[in-house]
Amino acid sequence: MSDILNVSMLGSFTFEYRGNILDDSSNRMKKVWLVLAYLIFTRGSRVPMDSYASLLQSSSDDAGDSAGRLKAMFYRARTMLDQLENDAGHNFILRKNGTYAWNTDIPLTLDIDEFERFCAQASKTEDAAQRLELYLSALDLYKGDFLPRLSMEHWVMPISAYYHQMYLDAAYEALTLLESGGNWTRAAELCRKSLKIEPYSEEFYQHLMRCLIALGDRNAALRAYDDMSELLFSTFGVMPSDESRSLYREASRNVDSTAIPADSVSGQLKEPSAATGALFCEYDFFKLLYQVQARAIIRSGEVIHIALFSVHGKDKDLSRRSLDNIMDNLQEVIVTGLRQGDVVTRCSISQFILMLPQANYENSCMVCQRIIKTFFRKYPHSPADIHSSVHPLEPKTPEHTYLP
Repeated sequence: MSDILNVSMLGSFTFEYRGNILDDSSNRMKKVWLVLAYLIFTRGSRVPMDSYASLLQSSSDDAGDSAGRLKAMFYRARTMLDQLENDAGHNFILRKNGTYAWNTDIPLTLDIDEFERFCAQASKTEDAAQRLELYLSALDLYKGDFLPRLSMEHWVMPISAYYHQMYLDAAYEALTLLESGGNWTRAAELCRKSLKIEPYSEEFYQHLMRCLIALGDRNAALRAYDDMSELLFSTFGVMPSDESRSLYREASRNVDSTAIPADSVSGQLKEPSAATGALFCEYDFFKLLYQVQARAIIRSGEVIHIALFSVHGKDKDLSRRSLDNIMDNLQEVIVTGLRQGDVVTRCSISQFILMLPQANYENSCMVCQRIIKTFFRKYPHSPADIHSSVHPLEPKTPEHTYLP
């Protein structure tokens, strides 16, 4: 058994000493764990008692903790540490000059110190293989953010953000090195771990899709895109970037080397069921259709208009739940109210774009007004305020592209 005290603060708060383990998983005695965390993090510094009083006040409604209550808190902290070994609490926590401090004579390893040391060494190492090994050693230590069960404490927040960003930087560097070396499996594992820590990172999703495509698992890459797209749209109301959509298209390509019989081609291209109303598609495919039409109307001279529907609240901002319900209902009205040759997509959290072939400006405006009237006839008590605008689809030129 080692005489070294091992303390972890990344992902959980854990003490390991001479084969015994103590952790904060029970969520009990939060103030005691808060005191222990602060003692260890500030070890080597003389912390006045006023600082502990302020620390404890920030974590509860018990304003004005007395010296007696502080003394009782440190007694409880020492008693908790005694679970590691008899009298461990008095050995680890010293009372000096009217304040308490962590005993720095006790050999101690702290995961945040090791994590930071590995990252610093990696950033200074020129050899790619050694740099990757150091980054991976650092990332293996990162089991989660700093003191997650104390994450709302004012002194924990900036420290947690600091180590969180350090993890992201190290993960991006490691992924670049893994991918350049063709270690796609290890890179995919790192992407999945990183998405648990930073679930809204489109960049990690992009790395994951590249890894899965390289490993030949295109279906998994498509699922990763769908998960990212749904998450970004439902949370922030934004669409995936051009780079993400490009990876989606790459994953969608049919790489089957088997030739398709000529008589089965048309069957594969057909819609699975009888189509009614307008075609609703993802924004990426709508953009592709737009670009195809922009090329075609140069030769055909066909008239095509683009309509934009925007939804707002009548008297006040709509709640997210209300907006989503309105958009679902409006989508149904739009799709069922248009022709089979028309195309619709949702381009933002509160907007739809329509492509109306063979419709002049006046007819396109009439179509938009009809859709709005139909919506409010069907949902007369809706709090929505719906606006529409119509623009001509411009022929493709080197200087102009209508859609972003």
